[in-house]
Amino acid sequence: MKKKFYLALIIFSLVGQIAWVIENMYFNVFIYKMFNASASDISLMVALSAIMAALTTIFIGALSDKLGKRKAFMVVGYLLWGLSITSFALIDTNIISKIFVSSSVTAVGITLVIIMDCVMTFFGSSANDACFNAWLTDSTTEGERGKAEGINSMMPLVAILVVFGSFMGFDTSKSSSWQLIFIIIGVVVIITSIIGIFIIDEAPIEVDNNNNYFKNVFYGFKPSVIKENKKLYIDLIIFMLFNVAIQIFMPYLIIYYQVTLKLDNYVLIMAPAIILAAIFTFFYGRIYDKKGFNFTILISLIIGSIGFIVLYIFKNTILVFIGSLFMMMGYLSGMSIFGARIRDNTPKNKSGSFQGLRIIFQVLLPGVIGPAIGALVLKNADMITNDDGTTSFIPNQNIFLFSLLVIILVILIIGITILINKNKKENKES
Repeated sequence: MKKKFYLALIIFSLVGQIAWVIENMYFNVFIYKMFNASASDISLMVALSAIMAALTTIFIGALSDKLGKRKAFMVVGYLLWGLSITSFALIDTNIISKIFVSSSVTAVGITLVIIMDCVMTFFGSSANDACFNAWLTDSTTEGERGKAEGINSMMPLVAILVVFGSFMGFDTSKSSSWQLIFIIIGVVVIITSIIGIFIIDEAPIEVDNNNNYFKNVFYGFKPSVIKENKKLYIDLIIFMLFNVAIQIFMPYLIIYYQVTLKLDNYVLIMAPAIILAAIFTFFYGRIYDKKGFNFTILISLIIGSIGFIVLYIFKNTILVFIGSLFMMMGYLSGMSIFGARIRDNTPKNKSGSFQGLRIIFQVLLPGVIGPAIGALVLKNADMITNDDGTTSFIPNQNIFLFSLLVIILVILIIGITILINKNKKENKES
């Protein structure tokens, strides 16, 4: 593959993940610290954002298939994505109190963040979830997807490192810090859209002009398509459970580090873990091309399970680092292996239509189920009183225990699937 392809892959994947880090992790901290949001508020925001992501990806992905274009959606989408992120700088307690004089600043603030999160997700999912991911599938072949997906899947942690490293000195208890964060990230995303004009090459797509748009939208839900692609749908269900495990703890992770463990320097502790996990994922994706799905995904799940066990049992800084390292290695390598497997089994010239289906299993269902489980686990969590007299919940280690239980379920399902396929193969040979 050309160097230009890898340049576009790295830039658009990294910047896209930086924007998602702001949404998936920093919005939770923002709404928690600025407006004293509850676990239920955070769960609702994540769920609504997941629903928006799924619907957007289904319709925009199918539209990009129909038009045979990905680049325009990516470039324009990143531009609007960046502008929507920048708009969060206006969601400020002082501004809200002046406009909504007779209303609760807290209630209005939480509502505005949730609404604008959905707006931002629409633009982000159009550009990244639907069209960037379809472009990546169209631009690669089976023998190289493990390598490409290794790069793509390491970007979430690289993005976390970039965001944490860039803003570690910011006082997130002050609205001025949040305004600067949103403006900086928004501008970076806007600049990326401009760069995309010059570095993205449109992947060749065979467009069926006789194919109805709405047929593309619902293509992945047709019983005949499901029957023809059984492996893909089984993998998507397992992938969903994997992401449910991640979403049980992820919305509360930074709050857990800062508030529960009181790790003011958690960025310095997490940075080495993020770097090592990213390097591991970069090389691990290539093993998929040689060893296949079953071997590589089971190793990833075992590594992640070790991380959850350590994080559940220990609160010592060094052991938290070790647990976080294993958790991140399992998470990212698992995303890489599932991503490559799903791309391999996606029908040719239908990658846009199938991105919506992927988002349902990767984002929508896990985004609704995972945080809801997390909120339920934290229902009776300890509370702290803030300086202004309000109270906030304190996440506890039980979120890692329940994530571990779901991962164990995933391992069991994959093990059973391997045995069933082995018996079928032996029966055919006999």
